[in-house]
Formats: sequence, C-alpha cells, structure tokens
Amino acid sequence: MFSRYPGVHHDGSEIYVPDQAPRMGDTADVYVRVEQDAGVDSVWVRTTFDAEPRFTQAQIELRPGIGDHERWFRARVLLRNPVNRYRFLLSGSDGYRWLTAAGVVGHDVPDDTDFRIVCGGPPPAWSADAVVYLVFADRFARSERAGTLELPDWALARAWDAPVSGRGPDRPREIFGGDLDGIRERLDHLESLGCNTICLSPIFTSPSNHRYCPATFDEVDPILGGNDALTRLADAVHERGWRLLGDLTMNATGDEHPWFVEARAGRHRDLYYFDGDTPYGYETWVHVKRMPKLNWGSPELRRRMMDGPESVVRRWLRAGLDGWRLDVANSTGRRVADDFTHEVLRQVRSAMLAERADALLVGEHAHDATPDADQGAWHATMNYAGFTRPVWTWLATEPAEFLGVPTGIPRLSGTSMLTTMTAFAARMSWQTRIASWSLLDSHDTPRFRTLVGGDMALVELGVGLMVTMPGTPMIFAGDEVGVEGAYAEDSRRPMPWARPDRWDDATFGLYQSLLQLRRDNPALRRGGLRVLYADGDRIVFMRECLGQRLLVLAARAPARRPFVVPGAGPAVNLHGGAADVGSDGCIPPDGPTFQVWQQVPPKKNATSTSRHKRG
Repeated sequence: MFSRYPGVHHDGSEIYVPDQAPRMGDTADVYVRVEQDAGVDSVWVRTTFDAEPRFTQAQIELRPGIGDHERWFRARVLLRNPVNRYRFLLSGSDGYRWLTAAGVVGHDVPDDTDFRIVCGGPPPAWSADAVVYLVFADRFARSERAGTLELPDWALARAWDAPVSGRGPDRPREIFGGDLDGIRERLDHLESLGCNTICLSPIFTSPSNHRYCPATFDEVDPILGGNDALTRLADAVHERGWRLLGDLTMNATGDEHPWFVEARAGRHRDLYYFDGDTPYGYETWVHVKRMPKLNWGSPELRRRMMDGPESVVRRWLRAGLDGWRLDVANSTGRRVADDFTHEVLRQVRSAMLAERADALLVGEHAHDATPDADQGAWHATMNYAGFTRPVWTWLATEPAEFLGVPTGIPRLSGTSMLTTMTAFAARMSWQTRIASWSLLDSHDTPRFRTLVGGDMALVELGVGLMVTMPGTPMIFAGDEVGVEGAYAEDSRRPMPWARPDRWDDATFGLYQSLLQLRRDNPALRRGGLRVLYADGDRIVFMRECLGQRLLVLAARAPARRPFVVPGAGPAVNLHGGAADVGSDGCIPPDGPTFQVWQQVPPKKNATSTSRHKRG
C-alpha cells in the first residue's frame, strides 16, 4: 500500500495556502491537516529565510466547515524571497518527522522537495479553467480555399484520407492541406467536446509540414492561409471567450531563414554557433542539418526576438495569440558551457507581459522540467515526466518507444506510478504543477489509444486521470474520436471528418462526459490532492477544495474483494455508475473501472445514502 504517512497532509492548494497570489513582503498562512491518531503533538514550520533556516511553531486552529473532525495547525510564513521554501517538523512520542512535498520521513532530507510559495507572476487566471486542444495544423481540417492553392516545389500533395508515409525522405514533405480557416470552421466540434484553449503547431512559413524549421518569423505560411487567416481564427476563438496559443521555435531556426543566411555570409554571425567541431560547420538541434541552433549569447538575437513591440514574441501576441508554447524550452540557450536558459526565458516572459498581462508561457520539456521550474520564466510545462510517462507505465499494454528510452515502456504498479508523479511534483511549486499540461500523448509520441491496444476501459482510465489529477488537461486533436498511431509521425494522421468508419462516437462521448465532470466540479480544477490508497492495480485519491471533496478510484484490474479506505465515505457516485460509498469507506472491487464520488457529511442515524448520478 502506498502512503505518504496517513493522517498528515499539506499541499499548495487554497485549503492549505489560502493566499494563491502572494507578493514578496506578504505573510502567508499555511495549514497542516493532522488526524487525532497520527501521533503528532506539535508542529513547526521551517523556512529558509535568505537561505538560512528559521522555525516558527504552528498553533492549533478550528476550521468550521472545512475540517470539523480534524486537527489543523496554522503557521505564518514571511515571504521574503521570490521562491519561498518551507517544510514542517512534526513532533510526537516517537520522535520527530519532516513533512515535505515528497511526504513524511523520519530522517533529515535535502531541501529540494520542500514546499514552495512563489511570489509574483502567477499563471493567468483563465488557465485554471483551461482545457487545451493541440492541433497539428496540416492535419486537422481543410477549408475550401485550401484546394485552390499552388504548393511550393518541395511539397508533395496528399489526399486527405491517404495514409501518412510515416518514415523516409517524404515524411516532412507531405502536405495534406489543413489550414487555419479549416480550424476556424470546426470550432463547434471543440465546443461540443468541452475545450476552450487551442494550441497550434508552428504556423510560420517553412519548407516542411511540421514547420519546426521556420524560414521566417515574419509571416504565417500562405499554405495555412497567411496572416489574414490567423486574424480570422483568433477573432473567432476570442468571440467564444477562448484562448489561442502559438508554438515558437526559439532553440533553432531553419537553414533557409534570412537570419541564418545573413550569418553564414558573415553579418551578425553571432546569431548562431559556427565554432567548434560540428559536422556541418555550425551547431544544430540534435544533428538535424536543416535546424541551425540559435546563440542566445547574442544581444542582436535578443533584440530581434524580444525587444520592443515589433519583436517576434510581442508582434504575434498583438496579432491575436494569447501566449506561446516554446519548443524544446529545455535546450533553448544551452550549449556546452553556455547556459542562458533561465535568463532568456525570463526576458521572453517579460516581453509577453509587456504586450498583454494575461499571456501564458508554456515550456516544452520532455523529461525532467523541475530544475527549470519556478525560475520566473515559463508558467507551466508539458508534463511528460510527471504525468504522461508514469501513466503509460501503468496502463500501456503494447510495445512502443518510451520517449527516448531504448528499452520500451515498462509495466509498473499503481504504487510506482504515484511515486513517480510525487517525485516530480515535489520539486516544483503547486501553481506550476496545476498550470502544467497533463497529456496522454502529442504529435511527438504514439497515440495513447494505440498504447493500450484500443481497450476502451484503459482509455477511460487514462482520460479519467488526465481530467481528475492536478494539472491542465491537454488533448491531441483526434484522440477524442479514436485516432491511432504507433509512433510520432504515424500519430499525425488527418482527422477523419468524412470517414465514419474511423470515427468512434463512444470515445467522443467519454471525453465529453469527463470534461463536463471537470467543468462542474471546482475541486477538479483547483482542489488539493490526497492519496488514500494504492497497490499494483488500484489507486484511490481525494481532490478537495473549499466546500467540496471528491473521491476517485482508478483500477486497471479487479480486486479479489471490496476493500476499506478510511475516510473515503460516505460519498455519492458522480461518474462510472458504481454504488455509493458508505460511511465505512468500503470501495467496490470492480476493474478495470474509473469512478468518481462526491463526499457528503455523514447523517446521524442514516442507514444508507441516496443514489445520485450526474453527467
């Protein structure tokens, strides 16, 4: 059984840290929940005040309506630094323990898993309610005008329902004809699904279908409809009260980009790296010749990208984007001894906020994003390491490439999945965690449906975790109708708008139902997380905010018998159709299954609770 020490809990959500947007110089209340039988007599909070440890004793405080049957300890933390680290010292008859974001331990541990309160610059308020829809622009939808365009010489035209070549030299040359007007014409589909934020793949003119080797930052690719099409799409998105994000390649450009042509000719040569032993005479991104790496030690590069209203970062926000996803943000600014990453990304964020105060900055990071978190740069990351990979290890049944790991996807337990999630979550602030994108797959991975062999019960488990775990759900276009793909390029199949044989209505209904559940229940968007139980095949956790507690069961296989989780009930079922949970906390042994209940206050002399379903 997984436990981070039952009966003691703290996280960064509003129940435990009421001030969710603090400023330096403020004093913040922090609360710890301690059950009567937890063996804790007193609590201190330890802060690192200018990197010097300081202790303040916490006081017991009644919290009517929040924890009527629990003990709560309150301490005050002076927010002296941009990132304020703190932990709790728990003292009792059996000695002392530390409570950090990684759990409770009975020995001293380093500070890297201390809780964090970050002052200034929280993610924009709208991101807390976001459901992101990732669109690979060439493969989502074609407008009528798309068929009238003359393609450039490098492009190979493909029929919309033709298979992707997948591998080989034609892979980046295939153009299926999706465009920005096609996306605009399908916004009703996104609304019906329950999404409210669109993230586009790169849209600047480029000699490839993926456009990660841009030939310019000055125009939207005419194949996608040009600048006017972006304006039309942005206007339509904003009319619905939604947001539109762009994808910016700040680590590299294409070798046809005027900046690179200029640098090779000897003018502003410092924009790129031409020194050292490189195969092509210049540094590239992972040895891709067409993608020369930018040198962020160049003042001229920073000027062009970030300085003033006409800089790349600011100009396109003014043109209708609400923020940026930064491609390979982990590599941007890093090369041998150079490490400009945090400095440069802070400048990007400052430039964005100078243009619009509610812009969102998301850094793509495919492995450990925690060293770059909470540095005053990006608000959030694509949470591959802390969500995608652990979910795959628990649910995937088919062999596949494991995000760069040569041995493939291991088959691990629910306990291991949660341990992995906790290991990464403990090294970033709560505000970064909940703003980061929880994704089952993307245009750079196999499709999740393929990884689970098309098993709808496992699909429901994955989507359920994406919707109910802390984080912002991100859906790759096509997942909701059952599109498959065994590897990255294969996953970039066009949407099957006119192929009912490739369109799975049951999957679409599942996504609709679970996203509606998230919209209806604030605990799933803003609530804290308490893990109550885990073993190899089951996890049980609580999401709770002021006024609401939700109980979640995810089981990949049945149990031999019902099992009891103390504190789980009574609760009425909201999703999955299982019986209500009684006051004894008895959880049904079904599996595979995904269930959500809402906890209700126990009723005196009640012998049962009424059945209740919704959504």
